[in-house]
Amino acid sequence: MLKAFSAARKYIPRRIKYLLRKPTPPTTAAPFAGPVVVLGSAPKSQKPIGLDATYRIISVNASQLALQSWDIDAPDITLMGYNEIEGTNTSAVEVRRVLAGKRTGALYVLAWRHGRERLEAGLKAIGYGCNEAHIVDRYQRIALLHKVSGRLNLELDAETKCSNGIIAVLFALYNGATAVIISGINPHSAGHVYNGVNLARKHVRMDAETLARLVSLGYPIYTADPHVSEEIGLPLWQGDDHIDSKTKIASERVRT
Repeated sequence: MLKAFSAARKYIPRRIKYLLRKPTPPTTAAPFAGPVVVLGSAPKSQKPIGLDATYRIISVNASQLALQSWDIDAPDITLMGYNEIEGTNTSAVEVRRVLAGKRTGALYVLAWRHGRERLEAGLKAIGYGCNEAHIVDRYQRIALLHKVSGRLNLELDAETKCSNGIIAVLFALYNGATAVIISGINPHSAGHVYNGVNLARKHVRMDAETLARLVSLGYPIYTADPHVSEEIGLPLWQGDDHIDSKTKIASERVRT
């Protein structure tokens, strides 16, 4: 009872601060005009059917390692957690090891608190290049989920946050993707493609709930991974000729 009361007291000022700031979700330089692949780091992933130059690719943290087997040098966009730049835990250290010497088109760093100069120094230390770097604060992240799903989640604790992979799905939808094909994202999996330590995944419940909500709202979300389609019920991507017209309408709705 006391724990619930304390959480409620924290919720009220955070909600007021969010409403006063009126943040806008992060945007791309130009809206997407076709399918977008969101690539996560689950140990198993598949190259989407029909993938060509008309698709855009968003990688999450160090998931771009899988692109080597797709004969693609770099993703168009990378979403990265703030901890991956300077964190000392096993996952962050492995991310930096994998990204050393690689690059992306546009980099979006989530919840970075230390200023652009320190971010640029961190990227230089890793040896990770990009054409442009953006800092996405916590309120922009909240606004993204709110705008796309209609759900206001103030992220009061780790269990109520979505993973960066799901944030990437929301980002793609908000910025005009005609379809979002996830590969290497499975809320029920453990481990990462870029290391062998089999780390448990966080945000399992929230990720599954958010994906289910987006599908129920009619958004064009698919998976390229047959086992994920079976486990969580997402439609399996069959190519852009199979996009349902109703889901196209849902995708357009979020940008108005």
